[in-house]
Amino acid sequence: MTQRIAHRVVLKNGIVVVAVENKTADIMTARMFVKAGSRCERPDRAGVSHLLAAVMTKGTDGLSSMEIAEQVESVGASLGAETTSDYFLLSLKTVSADFEEVLSLAGQLLRYPSFPEAEVELEQRLTLQAIRSQKEQPFSIAFSRLREAMYGDRPYARSTLGTEATVASLTRADLFQFHRTYFRPDNLVISLSGCLDFEEAVARVEKTFGDWEIPDNPIPALDLAPITSRPTVTGLPQETQQSIVMLGYLVPSVLAKSAERVSSEYAALKLLNTYLGNGLSSRLFVELREKRGLAYDVSAFYPTRIDTSQFVVYMGTAPQNTVVAVEGLRVEVERLTALLLTADELQTAKNKLLGQYALGKQTNSQIAQVLGWYETIGLGIEFDEAFPEAIANVTAETARRVASRYFIEPYISVVGPATAIGGILPSTVC
Repeated sequence: MTQRIAHRVVLKNGIVVVAVENKTADIMTARMFVKAGSRCERPDRAGVSHLLAAVMTKGTDGLSSMEIAEQVESVGASLGAETTSDYFLLSLKTVSADFEEVLSLAGQLLRYPSFPEAEVELEQRLTLQAIRSQKEQPFSIAFSRLREAMYGDRPYARSTLGTEATVASLTRADLFQFHRTYFRPDNLVISLSGCLDFEEAVARVEKTFGDWEIPDNPIPALDLAPITSRPTVTGLPQETQQSIVMLGYLVPSVLAKSAERVSSEYAALKLLNTYLGNGLSSRLFVELREKRGLAYDVSAFYPTRIDTSQFVVYMGTAPQNTVVAVEGLRVEVERLTALLLTADELQTAKNKLLGQYALGKQTNSQIAQVLGWYETIGLGIEFDEAFPEAIANVTAETARRVASRYFIEPYISVVGPATAIGGILPSTVC
């Protein structure tokens, strides 16, 4: 496989440009990351970044929603916006001949959105429907309650959609305020991958964004106090056909203060996540579903976050197995604190994780996403090479030591029939 070299430059107005030349197809992709996701929202304005993403492509000072759609579709391009906890993203994909035109359109959307009133009201209604739909899904309910227990009043406790109350109260003025605050050149990373060489790609970005000036006011600092683990058990009785059981542990962000901790703790947790819950050969699937028949669905996840993250294992099980399911998940996680992974288990997990990591960087879109994401959350594009090395260096003893440090007492969230979850909940929980 040809080694693709990533280049990075900072423009005079603070925009960070990352680019990879990949001439396997006549395609250019761009990922424009604004360092402002839902973690930057005020609690009473939760959901503002999601609503902003939903209406950003619906109008500018000089273009209507229909004109924007026609301009994109006429050249067979794609253009869309979304938000996450840690960043806002505007994405485009087009053939190289139309790249300058589509990039110019993206620049107008990013800098001069008009947030038409009718579009805002429509997207508000759709978002409220999505929030209500989540409240009918046992998995979403259990995960929401787990986040709230683990993070309290911190941003990661909230859904990126917001709440019914906050979304219903949002106005165009709120969107403009969020946009004025965070959408600025010194808060922007543009990641490119495609058939243009680095110098030409940067020149196109300069032409579109070079006259964007940095405002006089500073970017607001987000100062979150250190979070203390206080595990609790939370449950919601619902007459569902299965119980949802979730165990969560607070674990370090990828941005640990020490480089050694990034390479050992973060890598070890990613490896343990793969070992426990990644695929049909994972430990949880084999032990709890295949051998014991407890699970309809069982897995684990450990998201990469700027702030304190969470390591979660979960299971969907028959109501009568709820208590046994909680114990089974705990046993499998806590086993990692006492026993060393065998050489075969360790190597299999490494091969699976690194193989999936490589497969996730095959297309221009994937390459631009990964490198831009690393740059946006503060890791730098060098992390793309450092991560596989860190995984390769994880030993069984390192994995056991990290598990012992963080897998102590879990937060527990259960949703299911009252008779099934009653044996798990303290008498004060309802």
